[in-house]
Amino acid sequence: MEFQNTLEFAKQLDVQDTLQQFRSLFYIPIMNGKEVIYLNGNSLGLQPKATQEYVLDELEDWASFASGGHAHARKPWMTYNELFPKQLSKLVGAHENEVVAMNSLTVNLHLLMVSFYRPTKERYKIICEAKAFSSDQYAMESQVRHYGFSPDDTIIEVAPRDGEHTIRIEDIIATIQKHGDSIALVLFSGVNYFSGQFFDIATITYTAHSVGAFAGFDLAHAVGNVPLALHDWDVDFACWCSYKYLNSGPGGVGGAFIHERHATVSSFNRFAGWWGNDKATRFQLQKGFKAIPSADGWQLSNAPILSMAAHKASLDIFDKAGIENLHQKRKLLTAYLDYLLNKIIDENDEEVFEIITPINENERGCQLSLLMLKDGKRIYDAITNQGVMSDWREPNVIRVAPVPLYNTFEDVFRFGSILKTSIMS
Repeated sequence: MEFQNTLEFAKQLDVQDTLQQFRSLFYIPIMNGKEVIYLNGNSLGLQPKATQEYVLDELEDWASFASGGHAHARKPWMTYNELFPKQLSKLVGAHENEVVAMNSLTVNLHLLMVSFYRPTKERYKIICEAKAFSSDQYAMESQVRHYGFSPDDTIIEVAPRDGEHTIRIEDIIATIQKHGDSIALVLFSGVNYFSGQFFDIATITYTAHSVGAFAGFDLAHAVGNVPLALHDWDVDFACWCSYKYLNSGPGGVGGAFIHERHATVSSFNRFAGWWGNDKATRFQLQKGFKAIPSADGWQLSNAPILSMAAHKASLDIFDKAGIENLHQKRKLLTAYLDYLLNKIIDENDEEVFEIITPINENERGCQLSLLMLKDGKRIYDAITNQGVMSDWREPNVIRVAPVPLYNTFEDVFRFGSILKTSIMS
């Protein structure tokens, strides 16, 4: 499509948008009497208007039934967690027995590393991306130390080449092959939180398996954002949060994927809790854990109903919109943002920022990261004061993410105009 840098063109794209009605299903924050231009869904998704009703239903059932809500709530709490596999499996490209909604992202990462990071004297290294999110770094460091290894010698980071901002897949492959049979685990993000790079999960997984290592992924910035096919890509495990692109509220319940070749093996190594135990004997409360032969077998505790109700409200919207439709709009919306940003770059006499997210639409999701080369914090503060909600990442990056469920092409155009005037002021 040949884009145009005009408000009329942006509005015409909105008229043609088959998903335009979904914006009305969300609360848009108000600043100075106007709706903000919200481009921060990569940090926290907007609240669906239905969330209050979903949560209120559970509060009412709690008030009405007390403990009886486990059996008699409108969505009985005893089986509430079973509402999610069908919907989650569509988002991550999995079988229903491979996914579970539980805990939070970092808790799930630790639980899954218990299962998939089992170092020996010979095979102990972890290969990961440089500048992984801090929680992932801390999880890896603490797991490595738990087994008596030094993080400096054990965690091998793959970094961008000098002068580049993203990591070449050939460098990831070469690093895995170089360390070969000393690798226990390859652990990457699906989408890097800082640069917005969407990694080639299938190739990374294949290469990890070729040297005998497990492959796992943190999908915090990928789930609900980019196309995923975890089962077909043969990924061993993955975990994610639900409060970014899945719009399920701050600190919302996380999720996990365990490939069925592992998930269906009840004897597979794990930390255990009663909700992961065989449902037929769960309430006998006896010694001797017997895992459910699915991803459910990694559960520890019964479902956090109020958090899960918010999660369900958002996932029902995803079902109505259709993930493939969202991917199509996401590509066009982000491409239009990319076009407008490059117009600003071309029209400026000096370099003020550069886009460090890949230009290839198959190597990125919604997010574009702007490396500010001059006056970054001043410009960020200026666009914020004019009603743009984006994200500042130290030392000098502004992240913007137009989300297809609730952002418009007009949002993107107006952001570009505000950014341009803020740079010139």
